[in-house]
Amino acid sequence: MMLPKPRGAFSAEVFEALRSAPSRLADTSLPEAENADDTAIALWALYELHFRGLEDVEEDLEWHPAALQLRARLESDLEARLRAHWVGTAPQGDFAETFFAFVADHDGPSLARFVQTKATEEQVLDLLRMRSIYHLKEADPSAWVVPRLPTVPKAGLVELLYDEYGAGDPNRLHHHLFARGMESVGLRSEYGAYVDDAPAEVLEQNNAMALFGLHRRLRGAAMGHLAAFEATSSMPSRRMAAGLERLGLDTAMIGYYTEHVTADAAHEQVAVRAICGALLDCEPALWDDVFFGAFTCMDQEDRVAGHLLGRWQEAA
Repeated sequence: MMLPKPRGAFSAEVFEALRSAPSRLADTSLPEAENADDTAIALWALYELHFRGLEDVEEDLEWHPAALQLRARLESDLEARLRAHWVGTAPQGDFAETFFAFVADHDGPSLARFVQTKATEEQVLDLLRMRSIYHLKEADPSAWVVPRLPTVPKAGLVELLYDEYGAGDPNRLHHHLFARGMESVGLRSEYGAYVDDAPAEVLEQNNAMALFGLHRRLRGAAMGHLAAFEATSSMPSRRMAAGLERLGLDTAMIGYYTEHVTADAAHEQVAVRAICGALLDCEPALWDDVFFGAFTCMDQEDRVAGHLLGRWQEAA
């Protein structure tokens, strides 16, 4: 994919520097970001250098000192915002029991429930376009954490990733299943196809996963985020499948969600007990970070849901 469209003077300057003058990325004269979208799209593009790259950016810029310097500045701002939202303290007790209760107690707007009962086909297609920013890379941010874990949680993470990546069958990779589903409902399936349509809330949701995955010091947050994602995915997947069936959408897209009804019911146990629980047995000092990551997962999903539901209500 190519660099996305800039969303202000800041991202415009960053993208031009990536194309032609990367040393300017460390220039203190770069304009201030105009809004949250301007910052989020710039950081998203810098992160994309570590995923599949950008066709109009040289590959060796992934580790260019100026690109890393700018990325670090934007990451610092992002992490500060995420931690500012996390105003509580991590609960104490038996980890698995406490974690499942923590997730169950979180209450926010549900896109899946809306899709199941009320959404129009146009709204569902809008949601799928937004979900594609993550679902076409699926578990990739978590894969960065594998070499940073002790033996037992590492084994748990690899077990979960093996399933996410199709258990050796490229046709069963979850991001490939999503791509096939996108095609079946008339949407573009190429990686990053709809990033220019994604609001800041969606971009920041993806940026947070990259932030956690790329930094060893945030391995606890990365695994807490993963565990909350898996623990809050099975029932919403069931609701999504029911909503797609209600609207008569193609079985390939429905199949992506039915796959996750059973898969994520198993994955939540692996993520909570075999990964996070085992990690905390080895490194109990990461307790707060695990819950910070879990909260961030759920809080950002609430923000995405609030944005989309508000947008659809305004358009109705």
